[in-house]
Amino acid sequence: MKIKVTEVSNNSGRFVVTDNDAPVVGIKYALEDAENATSSQNRAFHALITEYWSSGMHSYPVKTFGEFRDQIKLKLGAGFEKIIYADIEGNKAVIFEVKTRAEVPAHILADPDLKRMVKGKLLSWSEYSKKQRTDTIDRLIAEMHAAGCNSKKFELILAGMA
Repeated sequence: MKIKVTEVSNNSGRFVVTDNDAPVVGIKYALEDAENATSSQNRAFHALITEYWSSGMHSYPVKTFGEFRDQIKLKLGAGFEKIIYADIEGNKAVIFEVKTRAEVPAHILADPDLKRMVKGKLLSWSEYSKKQRTDTIDRLIAEMHAAGCNSKKFELILAGMA
């Protein structure tokens, strides 16, 4: 349900319902800003990746759920917040921080020993914008469909999102 809070004028009410659902008298609701990332997106994302992991239908070469979640955020999500690498500058080791892998010098990525000195920090799910969350969830659902996920739980999650 979405509502828009309005000013009170002539006892006409304090909100306008902006979709088909209306609040029920006597029910308590948690109010959150619909323009920003929402707790419902958070619940949906975590329910989806948990079901995807449990299904075994994914093809990610990971051993733990944490590694799986990170792969989803890397491949389907917003990716890295920053990339940190070490290089030699003036005979001294220096740590550099960049936004994208493309900014890491080619000689670092070409050298197996130096390549081990590159570390990416994934953007935390809590830092995703509403659009980034929506896009990630859409890509995740599409991938789950393509992988053949069709469990009852998956269908219930999708129905709850509708």
